[in-house]
Amino acid sequence: MTKYVYDFTEGNKDQKDLLGGKGANLAEMTNLGLPVPPGFTITTEACRVYLNEGASPDELGVQVTAAIRGVEAKMGKRLGDAKDPLLMSVRSGAKFSMPGMMETVLNIGLNDKSVLGLGEQSGDERFAWDSYRRLIQMFGKTVMDIEGDLFSDKLHKLQEEKGYSGDLDMTTEDLKYLVDEFKKVVKEETGQDFPQDPRQQLDMAVEAVFNSWNTDRARIYRRREHIPNDLGTGVNVQTMVFGNMGAGSGTGVCFTRDPSTGRSGVYGDYLENAQGEDVVAGIRNTLPLSALEELDKKSYDELTGIMDRLETHYRDLCDIEFTVERGKLWMLQTRVGKRTAAAAFRIADQLVNERLITHDEAVTRVTGDQLTSLLFPQFDPKADKVKVSRGMPASPGAAVGEIVMDNETAVARTREGRKVILVRRETNPDDLQGMVVAEGILTARGGKTSHAAVVARGMGRCCVVGADDLVIDDVAGTMKVKSTGKEYAVGDVIAIDGTTGEIFEGDVPVTDSPVTTFLAEGLEAGLAAADSDDARELVNAVNNIMKHADEKRRMRVRANADNPEDAELARKFDAEGIGLCRTEHMFLGDRRKLIEAMILAKDEAAQAQALDALLPLQRDDFVGIFGAMDGLPVTVRLIDPPLHEFLPDLTKLSVELARKEAAGEEISESEREILAAVLSHHEQNPMLGLRGVRLGLKIPGLIKLQVRAIAEACVLLKKEGKDPRPEIMVPLIGGVREMQIVRDLALDVIKEVSEESGISLDLPIGNMIELPRAAISADTIAAESDFFSFGTNDLTQTTWGFSRDDVEGTFFNEYFDYGVFGISPFESIDVGGVGALVDMGVQRGRYTKPDLKMGVCGEHGGDPASIHFFEKIGLNYVSCSPFRVPVARLEAGRAAIENETTYERKFETKL
Repeated sequence: MTKYVYDFTEGNKDQKDLLGGKGANLAEMTNLGLPVPPGFTITTEACRVYLNEGASPDELGVQVTAAIRGVEAKMGKRLGDAKDPLLMSVRSGAKFSMPGMMETVLNIGLNDKSVLGLGEQSGDERFAWDSYRRLIQMFGKTVMDIEGDLFSDKLHKLQEEKGYSGDLDMTTEDLKYLVDEFKKVVKEETGQDFPQDPRQQLDMAVEAVFNSWNTDRARIYRRREHIPNDLGTGVNVQTMVFGNMGAGSGTGVCFTRDPSTGRSGVYGDYLENAQGEDVVAGIRNTLPLSALEELDKKSYDELTGIMDRLETHYRDLCDIEFTVERGKLWMLQTRVGKRTAAAAFRIADQLVNERLITHDEAVTRVTGDQLTSLLFPQFDPKADKVKVSRGMPASPGAAVGEIVMDNETAVARTREGRKVILVRRETNPDDLQGMVVAEGILTARGGKTSHAAVVARGMGRCCVVGADDLVIDDVAGTMKVKSTGKEYAVGDVIAIDGTTGEIFEGDVPVTDSPVTTFLAEGLEAGLAAADSDDARELVNAVNNIMKHADEKRRMRVRANADNPEDAELARKFDAEGIGLCRTEHMFLGDRRKLIEAMILAKDEAAQAQALDALLPLQRDDFVGIFGAMDGLPVTVRLIDPPLHEFLPDLTKLSVELARKEAAGEEISESEREILAAVLSHHEQNPMLGLRGVRLGLKIPGLIKLQVRAIAEACVLLKKEGKDPRPEIMVPLIGGVREMQIVRDLALDVIKEVSEESGISLDLPIGNMIELPRAAISADTIAAESDFFSFGTNDLTQTTWGFSRDDVEGTFFNEYFDYGVFGISPFESIDVGGVGALVDMGVQRGRYTKPDLKMGVCGEHGGDPASIHFFEKIGLNYVSCSPFRVPVARLEAGRAAIENETTYERKFETKL
């Protein structure tokens, strides 16, 4: 019989696949002897069975019964007993943290009878009825799918009528009234009474958690965080402990270091007389964790000792949830905490200095996405600003945008190209869609551990919370500042600083991040640009980690650049060459007429004349690029797009000539010739037509022109004492014979230029692998090629049969929803399909030439997950946009460390 239920005493932190992150860490804390309320975990495997078959496995109910009885024996209580009830919580817990995305139900086991017993045993009738109204409210919304506002509206109406400032003002009679009102809501909305059987409550809650894996918000979050859809969630059933038992009780969330900055110290939020969801939901503004020392020094000292112990045990920042029940501390959860990008680098560097982790581990503790977010600009400290208010800085960054107060407006305005700030009293999981598209998030309530703060940090989104000087009226669409009386409306522009918590009126100019300055200009310049000790510490941390990543990486990192300016920028970011220099961009603008003349040429002489006019212009282009990358390789791709891209649009031209004809205007011979040329070059599917190598074979003069321009540029630079290192790359090769023809043409031209100049030239000639046939026949193509470069953009199109420009806007959303994709194959390499072809091309090419140099020049060259795949299959380099070069360097170092051994494959048989 499959085991679906594990007591907390049976698991450990390494069983996240089976128990989920929360269950694995609860088991780990139990093993460490920490004060964890007893409980058990229902496995992710059980969830997958439920989701696939529509029902829980038969054995699950029996195993849950045994687990409940085990907890009852430890606690000396029975679930939902009328006199002294055991109450339980039911919480989700997936392998990867998804804060607030799935369901939680507290106080399972309360009913009309056990609420009386709880009041009697606790000696606090108010507490018992508060717990019962919380159960009905949470259970009704989460399990019975009742609109949450139906409960909260009744709650707020009672508080307003009686002039209460918050939940703590409500009396026992108020709570009894609310319980009756909430039960009426349940009956009216579902046609059923609120369930009184404790086991029925528990079973329904477990199924609700299973179902919450597939809610819209959970799917959106997984898509955003690249979490697979087929993992399922664990369910943790745990003995309830109560922070809402009056004085001496409370609940909180804490971090072993500041998750926003990485500073060591005591960080967190605490709420007296509250349950855990009150802190996370942000419905009440919290006290700083340090306040607990004054309220309950014994619990505070015990908690800080446990924080030190957990950080040492996990060797990382820990995020901890706890409850104090009448002076007794209980640990409810721990996990390696989410943190901002700046905190990630600083903490990794600190832990190396504290000898808790190695330099290799420090590199693997940060990501390319986090480094990317550090390159974002920040507000110019010298700019004039109109300060509106201030909240708590929850996730750093500088964000400017129009105020919006709901998901729909946020999405609609961003689709129009406008930037928005999502402004809410507090966020909840349903706000995820708006949070994803917003530049930043601002809330009037909540602390650094509220939903808004945690999710924003995870997404790298600028966030300010707990701005209690603001009154947010989402119905009227206004944000009022209490201290000044000033009012702002939806559509007004504001700016928020996630590092300081400041809120400004209107647009505020931004400047480069000191990390960007460091990466482009060096450590001294980066430190000079930093305007605080924290910023300087961050620059030093990034420097230390990047230095080690560069030492460890095997793959080289090149840049895609088509002009001297981009080449110089790439060199500033320490690119080790250019992996893709597109030449078609050099034929646009004023030069388009020369290409047009070549296309319209009626004989070889006229065609040659047009090409001769292009030669000095193309040569000068290469002189600039090769000079900027002096001493480093530059891979020049011969012209790739179809000729129609250099001619007028067929439809527009036809309409214009038809208009002229209808108006009796004269149509020139030149216009007729252009129309004839456009018609003759028109293709139904030009991306699979006359382009790339095919165009070169159709018009060999184009290949000769470009190769001669490259070779003559080399000669000019060599005469100046420079060291140009161009590589000639042929696009869209499908078979070896194409490569043979182009290679022979190119070698003849290179030989001519060498003889004319008296300077010896040895220019590598390679090809792109961007067609499935090229990958499959790479062993034969390799015989005629000096290097391969995988063009994964086109390889993805031709493998899937997609036209990228068409498919992304038509059916990709459905493919995400159906789980066909977890992420766009144009964003991250499709390992099982396109990746398999790349791997095949590597193996087959190196079967023929074991030392054949191979790289990638598609957009995947700058994607962190793709870089790890390219490391595993043994590519020599990746190439990406200049601004992605630092990210690729870091990820190449991480990949080499995680791959442990450098690539080595023997090709003993032909594949």
